[in-house]
Amino acid sequence: MSRQHFHIYGVLIVGLLAATGTVGQSARSKSDADIDLIGNRKVARGPNLYSPEREIELGNNLAAIIEKSSKFINDDAVTEYVNGVAQKVEQNSDKHAGITIKLIDSEESKSFTLPGGHQYITKGMLLRLQNEGELASALARGIAHTALRSNTRLATQTELAVWVEPFPVMVPVYENAARRTSALVKLKEKRDSELDADYFGIQYLYKSGYDTKCFLDFVALATDGDKNVPTILRTDPPLPQRLELLEKEVTRILPKRAGAVISTTEFQEFRSRIQTLKPAIIPSEPTTKSN
Repeated sequence: MSRQHFHIYGVLIVGLLAATGTVGQSARSKSDADIDLIGNRKVARGPNLYSPEREIELGNNLAAIIEKSSKFINDDAVTEYVNGVAQKVEQNSDKHAGITIKLIDSEESKSFTLPGGHQYITKGMLLRLQNEGELASALARGIAHTALRSNTRLATQTELAVWVEPFPVMVPVYENAARRTSALVKLKEKRDSELDADYFGIQYLYKSGYDTKCFLDFVALATDGDKNVPTILRTDPPLPQRLELLEKEVTRILPKRAGAVISTTEFQEFRSRIQTLKPAIIPSEPTTKSN
């Protein structure tokens, strides 16, 4: 490997890292740690090629696909309860778009958020929650992703990486290494995005009056499904690292208080009701006879 080729490759990699903003975990500003400023601060920083309007349009299009391919829980008592908890957390967040919560009738344990505030939680995940604080934690993380504009920021990083990737072809010996480096950069950006959602999500939970231990319990619960995936391949950061960072943030920026909510009688009623729900049935399309 010539010194000139090494220099070219090094410049490309450093340029990619700089362009994607992945040198270290997202920088925290003074306002990020001030819970009294929640709702009056901008937490979505870094390059983003998507305008807020385009992000909402993208989210609506993706949500339409989910609508066509999923069964949903349509029980009014269940959906109203979850939406009530979501509204409480939403009112104590930095979100920039409206939040829409949909409950997927699936035994799979999963929760995810699309651009523009579309958040989904499966029945399997709901059945694993032990208290209202854990439900609020799931919602708080999704709302944090919306406030951070995580999806479109990650999409921007991918597009920036695609722009840079072809350049190493000019020096073919480095092409595979450049592509591997690009993949690692994308993985690191995804993990940093999850750590950001932890950081702000636990603030929203605290501001909504819940016990922060519920957030740690939810993170542990939501992460255990990846235990068979090698650590290096997981899009979520390692659980010990996440919990350690969260505990430090709780100590540093969230004052101790009495009377934090862990659960409610409404949650117990909700849990009992959801356990008795029968799976949704999608009506089959009518068949037509040909003459």
